Amino acid sequence: MGYSVGQVAAFAGVTVRTLHHYDEIGLLSPGERTRAGYRRYAEADLDRLQRILFYRELGFSLEEVATILDEPGAGPMTHLRRQHELLRRRIGRLQEMVAAVEKAMEAQTMGISLTPQERFEVFGDFDPDEHAQEAEERWGGGDAFEQSRRRTAAYTKDDWLRIKEEGGALLTAFAEAFEAGVPADAEQAMDVAERHREHISRWFYDCSTTMHRGLGDMYVADPRFAVNYERVAVGLAAYVRDAVHANADRRRDDA
Repeated sequence: MGYSVGQVAAFAGVTVRTLHHYDEIGLLSPGERTRAGYRRYAEADLDRLQRILFYRELGFSLEEVATILDEPGAGPMTHLRRQHELLRRRIGRLQEMVAAVEKAMEAQTMGISLTPQERFEVFGDFDPDEHAQEAEERWGGGDAFEQSRRRTAAYTKDDWLRIKEEGGALLTAFAEAFEAGVPADAEQAMDVAERHREHISRWFYDCSTTMHRGLGDMYVADPRFAVNYERVAVGLAAYVRDAVHANADRRRDDA
């Protein structure tokens, strides 16, 4: 006796009203009726409904679907081949969109919207993405990393040049104190460390003394970051770490 309209609606995940509409416009008229006049759908009707829903999912209008399904000489295999080709095209387009989104995500990791030439001009052989990756591992999903991503997303080339200039001045100040034999826990060295913490807070995220202490440890423990200090002066990375720790202790004592 076939299937009732309610059963078919449940099978296909559509409403009874949709099936009634398809019947009214002649797109899908059930092949059987009960003596009482109720619609009954046969297996062939279910096959046609499946094709209708497939083409609708791909964005075809009801008029276009009707034309496709009623094409003379178009059997089941014709529709399967067409559906297969349409799906391959859809998958290809989606893969292109995924690649574009992934590229945008990569660019937004540190908010760097620079051309390769501008990026090299600003950073040289230093890769800020390494710092972003480390931040993701240590604070990913937390306030610090998200705050940094929000801020840097709007930075221009001039902003990054200013950040680089400030960072360079801090590196020079650390190096001069180190080479002059200033103890890492002396006020001069601790003041530079505090300026370093404020630099991070101003441009990237609110850097607490506890977080700053962790960064100081990272500058020594991780060769990727230690090299930025060690190529200026051997032993400078440890000096910076000690100054950062001393400043954190000072601020804790003053609190």
